[in-house]
Amino acid sequence: MKKYSLNSLLAQNEYPGRGIIVGLSPDSKNIVSAYFIMGRSENSRNRIFKQDGDGLRTQAYDESKMSDPSLIIYSPVRVLGNDTIITNGDQTDTIYEGLKQGLTFEQSLRSREAEPDAPNYTPRISALLHLKDSKFSFAMNILKTQNGDINCPVRNTFCYEHPTAGFGRFIHTYMGNGSPLPSFEGEPELIELNDNNDNNIDDFTTNVWNSLNNENKISLFVRYINISDGSYQTRILNKNN
Repeated sequence: MKKYSLNSLLAQNEYPGRGIIVGLSPDSKNIVSAYFIMGRSENSRNRIFKQDGDGLRTQAYDESKMSDPSLIIYSPVRVLGNDTIITNGDQTDTIYEGLKQGLTFEQSLRSREAEPDAPNYTPRISALLHLKDSKFSFAMNILKTQNGDINCPVRNTFCYEHPTAGFGRFIHTYMGNGSPLPSFEGEPELIELNDNNDNNIDDFTTNVWNSLNNENKISLFVRYINISDGSYQTRILNKNN
């Protein structure tokens, strides 16, 4: 499978939309995870990330300018025991509740479909990170339509065991800009995490943020989780400060 430079993928795509990155640092010491959002409308751009306990929430930057909170106000990150859930919508809560009830990641998402934002029908992208006894695995899921037909849902789950140090996976909502926006295609992209000192959370955060299209980027969340003890470091960047 072709390997990509994450910075190059981001720099070459004007509008990947929302994206999830998961992998293992080059020194094998940390799980690397990230979530970013982009936007084209005033309503979408009127957002910031705010830490919420050990998770994350989106909220309006200027409440007076928020015209429609549906689909843009949610918890992108929640933690349940040994699991960290990262998604681009309120399916975070669906997965969280499903896992609590004993369902698998994939089973939890069976009740959900692509977002009802015709004509784009934005894919719902999700990741589940599992760390126990210093062993790390993760899965990614995408819920989308077949050629924009909301009556034909497509469900794909990709599971990754024993991740390789210095590599990760990147899934995002759109292949690029357009009208309607073209949904992500294929398996999550295999990315290299050994550029620009990706062992360091601050360097990684800066590199991802600087690679995102400056006009469309809104917020970035990065978390490094220590493989040996589960402790973590978090960085949050918001274009609106």
